[in-house]
Amino acid sequence: MTKRALILVGGGIPLIALIALLTWASIRTAGNPGGLATNSELVELKIEADTARDFSLNLIGGGSLNLSDYHGQVVMVDFWASWCQPCRVEAPTLGKVYKEFQDQSVEFIGVDVWDNIGDAEVFLQQEGHNYPNGFDAEGVIAIDYGVRGIPEKYFIDRHGVLVKKLSGPLTEATLRRSLNELLAR
Repeated sequence: MTKRALILVGGGIPLIALIALLTWASIRTAGNPGGLATNSELVELKIEADTARDFSLNLIGGGSLNLSDYHGQVVMVDFWASWCQPCRVEAPTLGKVYKEFQDQSVEFIGVDVWDNIGDAEVFLQQEGHNYPNGFDAEGVIAIDYGVRGIPEKYFIDRHGVLVKKLSGPLTEATLRRSLNELLAR
């Protein structure tokens, strides 16, 4: 073999191995970005109460919001995606409970992560969500909050303190109880 052929073979083998590894990883994670898991069972995760990190969110359909604009209200931040089956399962629950708490100082903020904006818009139209939902295409907010899988909910009290994290699809009873606990503080 010539020196040139050896260089081509030596460089080609690692490249083929890299492509094979990426293909294997994509198949293994079912195409979910970064292996982001879907949480199909409800679990409360331990967190240390601390000031919630502020973020700006471009809303689907136009406009934007800052989390800090909701200081003085109880806020539930929901990380979701249109491709997430447990997110689809819990969507009617979120919409129903949001309507029940509309006249109280409660706000829901949906953060769509690692998704296609067109699919997210269709999802929101199908579910009739009437609370603010925005697009976190790069997952910056999700990473900042330590999201490990979706759906995940972060509950923030009236003082802007992150006090509760629930992973997995919520039931109406669990969501109502969580909101009422924070309203009673």
